[in-house]
Parts: sequence; C-alpha cells; structure tokens
Amino acid sequence: MGCAISGLAPKTLGETKTEEDVGHLNEKQIQMIKESWKVIQEDIAKVGIIMFVRLFETHPECKDVFFLFRDVEDLEMLRTSRELRSHGLRVMSFVEKSVARLDQLERLEVLAMELGMSHYHYNAPPKYYSYVGAEFICAVQPILKERWTPELEEAWKTLFLYLSRLMKQGYQEETNRHNHEAASRKERPEKRNTPR
Repeated sequence: MGCAISGLAPKTLGETKTEEDVGHLNEKQIQMIKESWKVIQEDIAKVGIIMFVRLFETHPECKDVFFLFRDVEDLEMLRTSRELRSHGLRVMSFVEKSVARLDQLERLEVLAMELGMSHYHYNAPPKYYSYVGAEFICAVQPILKERWTPELEEAWKTLFLYLSRLMKQGYQEETNRHNHEAASRKERPEKRNTPR
C-alpha cells in the first residue's frame, strides 16, 4: 500500500512545500483538478473509505480523534464500517464543494474556514489536516490510472495545502474566540439571584 507523497504530510523526505509557500492554483491546475474529479466522483464512497483506512494505518494516532474508531484495530472491520463510510462521504462532499468553488475563492475560503472552526468543536486538532490530503492523493492514484501525472499530483497537493491552511486558520480563530469568551466570563462576577 505504499504511496510516497512528499510535500503534503509532515515528516516526508525531499523538497517539500509548506503551506506558506503555496500560491493559488493556476487555470491549468484548476482544469486538471475539475477533470480528474469527474472520474474520482464515480468512486466517491470507495475513495473516502480507502483514504481513512490508509490514514488510520499510516497514522494510528489519528483514530484518537474519532470516538467510534478509537479502539478498532481490525482494518477489515474499518473497511466495512457504515460510520467510516459516512464520514468518508462527508469529507468527499467537502472536496466536491471545494472543487466546485475553485473559481470562487471567497466562497472556498469561507467553506474551509468554517470547516476548521467546526473541527475545534470536534476536538480534531490541525496537526492531522495535511494527512488527509496525502491519503486522498494516494487513494485516487489507482482510480485515475494513466490519467495520473506529476502535474496533476502537484495540483491536488497545492489545493489540499491551501485548504489545510484555511482550516487551521478557522480552527485558530475559533480557539481564540472560545478563549476570549472564557476569559470574559472569568472577569465578570456571576450575578446571583439573592433575595432583597
């Protein structure tokens, strides 16, 4: 099940792009992603399952974020899990919406930031976000077969790095908002209903 993706997931060898290095996708990359998505879409549930099984295989610590899968050691059980299929489809829905918004960056940014904010409430820290993109790329390579090229890989990497950066930003904003609210509550003395 080897899939060497450099430049997306942390702790990879070779020259790597960081989230800060990532520019916007050019028109050719956008078209490549949209065209490849048409093929990927046909196996959307399969991609979601493969992606998460690989994620848990390569980064078992990620299972700690998922209450339902935390203690599951049997990968075959994961492959047939309705809950994993459901979560994989939700992630694929996010990818689909992201691809549809590639020509509307403001809407794409809002979508990714909101997802990052919601991940704060799921207790899913940002350190795992780039892993998902790397496993998505590994999962779609066999589906795209001869359509897969280094240029297409670079386009998907660029998109996932961009989305990860925005999600991390949303997570951080939600963290800051939550911390500010908690600090404000501590500063205000509680008003108590006391009889006069």
